[in-house]
Amino acid sequence: MKKTNKNSGQTMVEYIIIVVIIAVAALAIFGLFSDKIQDKMVGATNALDSTGTASRSADSVDVLKSLDTDGAHD
Repeated sequence: MKKTNKNSGQTMVEYIIIVVIIAVAALAIFGLFSDKIQDKMVGATNALDSTGTASRSADSVDVLKSLDTDGAHD
C-alpha cells in the first residue's frame, strides 16, 4: 500500500491563506491611495496622448517621471 502525505493538504491551505492575505492587503493599499493613483494615471494618459511629433523622441519614462502630483505634464 502507498502512504499518502497528509501534510500536502495543509500546505495548500497555508498557501491559499497567504495569497488571500496579500490580496486583501493590496486591495486596502489601492483603496487608500486610489485618488492619487487615479490622478497619476489620468495625467500620464493625457501627457502621453498629447505629446507632439517633436517630443515623441523623448523617452516615455522621462515623461512619466516629470509628472506633477496631480498627474499634469510640464
